[in-house]
Amino acid sequence: MPPKQNNAAKHAIYDQIRSEIITGKKNPGERLSIDTLKNEFGTSVTPVRDALQMLSQEDLVTIKPRSGYYVTLVSLKELNDMLELREILELAAVERAAEKITDEQIEELKAVHAGFTNDNDETYSRYTQENIIFHYLVAKASGNDSLALHVRRLHDRLARFMIIIRSGSFMTDVHNRLIDRLIARDPAGAKRTLKKEMDEARTAIMDRIMREEAGSWHLGAGNAT
Repeated sequence: MPPKQNNAAKHAIYDQIRSEIITGKKNPGERLSIDTLKNEFGTSVTPVRDALQMLSQEDLVTIKPRSGYYVTLVSLKELNDMLELREILELAAVERAAEKITDEQIEELKAVHAGFTNDNDETYSRYTQENIIFHYLVAKASGNDSLALHVRRLHDRLARFMIIIRSGSFMTDVHNRLIDRLIARDPAGAKRTLKKEMDEARTAIMDRIMREEAGSWHLGAGNAT
């Protein structure tokens, strides 16, 4: 396969598998067979392997030597740690962003969301991606690119948990409230607004997992080989 076609195939495979992991169509711990995926996508091995490598960098796929590729398992402690780290990083980022954000960056935030349309998995995959971009751009407005990259990576890891609470219908409203505080250059108000969003998300995620998802997420199993 020519390099340009190989690159296009890699990104198409990456997008499809990532969406299936985030929406729960592929379960934690599920083995991802390169041969099966190669046949499914009608490609050679190379773009499939490259796509799985990209997903492993987001901690959505785990590579086990001499065993293969698996949808990453997450323990309850790991999830709690990620949510706690999110709070530490993003509250620091939004406080700085409220002081430094430019009018151009505010307009970029306003343009992130395409709007709520329906509740199907494909659309929720879009909402989740928009949420990642929004929080990354807020962190980037802090002026600290390294902080923004850490926020982006953390949201990539949390994406499949964020989607299970089905927040698309009010996500834009929540983010608009934060934009209002950023426009006002109000660091304390921006922190309060974001903290409220994170507290509500944490409560909803944990409630949903403990009621319905614990078995399918294998919480407590971790990533031990």
